[in-house]
Amino acid sequence: MHVALTGATGFLGLRLVRELLERHDSLTVLAHAGSEGALGRITRFLELTDGPRELIAELPRRLRVVEIDLGQPRMGLSGVAFRQLADELDVIWHSAGNIKLDDDLAKLRQANVGGTRNVLELATAGVRKPMVHHIGTAFVGGARRHGVVYEDELDDTHGFENGYERSKYEAEVLVREWSRAHGRPVVVMRPSILVTDLPPHPDLPAHPMQFIDQIAQNAVRHLSAGVDIAKEGRPVVRLPGDPEGHLNLMPVEHAAAIMAKLASKPPSGRVDTYHVVHDHDVAVPVLAALAERLMPVRVEFVEARRVDPTPLEAAADLYPGFTPYLSHRRRFDDTRVRTQLGPASSEIRVDLDYLTAGVSTNHATASSAGVR
Repeated sequence: MHVALTGATGFLGLRLVRELLERHDSLTVLAHAGSEGALGRITRFLELTDGPRELIAELPRRLRVVEIDLGQPRMGLSGVAFRQLADELDVIWHSAGNIKLDDDLAKLRQANVGGTRNVLELATAGVRKPMVHHIGTAFVGGARRHGVVYEDELDDTHGFENGYERSKYEAEVLVREWSRAHGRPVVVMRPSILVTDLPPHPDLPAHPMQFIDQIAQNAVRHLSAGVDIAKEGRPVVRLPGDPEGHLNLMPVEHAAAIMAKLASKPPSGRVDTYHVVHDHDVAVPVLAALAERLMPVRVEFVEARRVDPTPLEAAADLYPGFTPYLSHRRRFDDTRVRTQLGPASSEIRVDLDYLTAGVSTNHATASSAGVR
């Protein structure tokens, strides 16, 4: 079976490479042309995560790298090369995308909608009619902050919290339209916020929650300009959020394993959508505790973003695309996943210690020191 994967050197993609190589003898990596060598980055990931020596040694034989430009028609390939690639494939996994929540909408659409369109073009051109596995996001549920989001739902009634959500919604609409038009099955997997307890490393891609440590470093630099914590105590940082809120944070390794298992199930013949989510949500106050562990501050939730933020609040502000999630109380239904794989029971507990390990470059931060 000939399998291809986009986004292989991304946060999720690297874990999917490992899962797919456990199930297939070879893998074609569709890598962005001109980027650093995909084979080297995948090799380095496996080295840093204690990958089997045998697997690492076999990578040059088992991985084929095809350089593409996902934003261009035919992925930037010549007509002959594009058709040859299409005719070889039995399965296409589409994991590549722009995950910057508050990026320019045009850029997000070019990567997430245009890239999906070109993957579907590849799937259409192949004589083997390859199966498509599309990695979406549970956050196509949009700006609805309460209730339950079901796996079959896909509408824009509630609007979106940011451009990323909108672009991923539009990409999934495109997938459904393609499936209907061609009578082809597609598996759509919607993960929640992906996290890890693997410490940050310069040779590994950043993940969605790692921005918290960057914010902490900004705040600590601000405090070092003259705030005496020993005298004045921890300053208060007011953030918009709901102290009764909760978010679904999914360990990326567990998500990749579930996706690989779902891909082994016979498709229904239409679009099968799965919420790949943790069986327990994380309370929003845990994220406040994380910020307090990384910064010498005290977090206080307010109903809306302040119009008069203090200089420290401006330095410590969560980036705008993420802030609305601190007011979410909704839940993602995963009945279809449970039906296919049995009741969810993650052995990985996503708690304060887990999150700290995965986001902080220095666990002994200024919160335990007198910052002046």
